[in-house]
Amino acid sequence: MWKYVAAAAVLFAGTQGIHAATVVNNDNEPRTLIVTEGAGKSELSIAAGETTEFCLNGCFITLPNGDLEALTGAETVVISNGTATIK
Repeated sequence: MWKYVAAAAVLFAGTQGIHAATVVNNDNEPRTLIVTEGAGKSELSIAAGETTEFCLNGCFITLPNGDLEALTGAETVVISNGTATIK
């Protein structure tokens, strides 16, 4: 019994402090962000009306207008009318 309690405590403690940034696409068409985490760069496609979590350990994103922003992983990026706002 104690093994299960200890395992649950470790699992719970390990998930505290893990944050992911969120992107919300309020537009009627898909949008793409370029995400750079560490040495890797990838495209994140967000469908119309979709909400997605990404960027677990901090990252840089290139917004639809070409701006580069640094994220810690706790932000929400809202895309509306082709413009991204970071909250």
